[in-house]
This record gives sequence, C-alpha cells and structure tokens, in this order.
Amino acid sequence: MSDVKYYFPHGGLPNQEKLLTGRAIFKETYVFIPREVMTDIVASFFPNWERARAWVLAKPLSGFSTTFSQYIMNIHPGGGSEKPEEQKGVQSVIFVLHGKLDLQIEENHIELCPGFYCYIPPDIAWKIKNNTKADAYFQWIRKKYDVCSGIKVPDFFVKYEREIEPVQMHNNNDSWTTTRFVDPSDIRHDMHVNIVNFKPGGTIPFMETHVMEHGIYILQGKGAYRLNDDWVEVQAGDFLWLRSFCPQACYAGGPEDFRYLLYKDVNRQMVLP
Repeated sequence: MSDVKYYFPHGGLPNQEKLLTGRAIFKETYVFIPREVMTDIVASFFPNWERARAWVLAKPLSGFSTTFSQYIMNIHPGGGSEKPEEQKGVQSVIFVLHGKLDLQIEENHIELCPGFYCYIPPDIAWKIKNNTKADAYFQWIRKKYDVCSGIKVPDFFVKYEREIEPVQMHNNNDSWTTTRFVDPSDIRHDMHVNIVNFKPGGTIPFMETHVMEHGIYILQGKGAYRLNDDWVEVQAGDFLWLRSFCPQACYAGGPEDFRYLLYKDVNRQMVLP
C-alpha cells in the first residue's frame, strides 16, 4: 500500500518576489482553484476539531455549488474530532491522500491509509484521530442525503481503491477507466464519488453536457480541460467545480497517468418549484 501517492497541499506562503498573476478562475459555469492558492492564510478552522485545518474547495452559495461541500482536511499529530459532523441528515465520503488516520464508526475501529475510501451515512456517530507523529490529509465531501420514499439509507463501508478493478469506459485499451466505489444501479446512493483514470494521451472524446454538477480534485498527473469555450490546463492538487450542463471534455497530458477524484449528484428526480 505504500506505493499509493496522491497530491496534498503543503501550505506555507510564497515569497515576496513571486508575481501576483495566478491561474485561479471563477466563472458562472465553472471554477478553477489551482493548488498554489492553498496556502496557510486561506485555511479554515472548524468547531469540534483539534490540531486540524481545512482548505475549503466548494460550498453551497449563489453561483457556485448547489448540492455539496468539499474540503482538504489536514490533521496534525494528535489531532482529530470526537464529533466531526453536527448537521442532521448529512452524509460524507472520506478519501485519504497522505498519512494514517484512525476512524471509529459506531463500534467499528478502522485504520485508514492513502487510497482508503469511506462512505459515512447521515446521522451516524463517527470519530477520527491522527495517532501518528506525522501529518495526515484527506478529502472530505459532504452532501445532505436526499430522502426518497421506500428507499433505505445506504450502510457505511470502507474500500481500498487499489483493490477495485477499474471499469473500461470505452473500447480504448484501458486509456480511460473509472474506479467505482458504488454500484451505479444502487439507487440508495444519491451521490457518486469515483476516481477517473487516464493513460497519457487518453481523452473524453466528446463535450459532455449533463445535469450532474461536479467537484473534481486532481490526484495525479496533468491534463487539459475544455470547459465551454475555454481550455484550462490542470495538474495534481488542482480543483474544478463544474455547474450542471457545463460542456466539458479533457485529455491526459502525460508523462504519467492522469487521475482525479470526481463527485456527482445522481439517482434522484428533479425537484420542481
């Protein structure tokens, strides 16, 4: 498991000689947050967390995310939370980027390492702690569960991404695959958080235009995204938010694999005003 490596922020601040020009973009249909803006002065601190900070990548607000919030959590040695989620009805996905963490869900104690994925259903007791002498980092995605009559809430589960066989997305010799942590036909789940994998030169060969909104965190490699009329070059550690129906396509730039963690809302009827 030690060979699994994903990008995580290193904090700090740029020196005074750095130019002010950066890559960040905020538009009506997409947002691009490059990794270099995740510095010490933009980190957030949450109640009920000790020796921990977060870089907030997405939150519900007008003109931005409508269904989810997403953070990079940095837990220092000895840090964590006895009560990380106070809001009722909120489910979570945790994906570990670096370090080791101890997770307790009800009576279950689980050691999480890089590549571990945990789904936490709403209104379930859980705790998380860094009992090591090194910092730990994880992606934390939160969504209010969309209750549907006759549909049971999913159970919690933990999976290791390297033990899941990626699904080939096209007859393309594995140049575009998806690592799925949830069966797409499992209607209980109203969000999917998957890993999309491209070999160098792999591509999404058309402009996807769909109702799902996306949170995209680049885990590894580099590529180029076509968003509406713009080309945006991305690399490990960058984040994209894509609004519903934002036209989108991408290709992997190489020389290594291009991989990202992808959020999307799924499996529910459209609510009418």
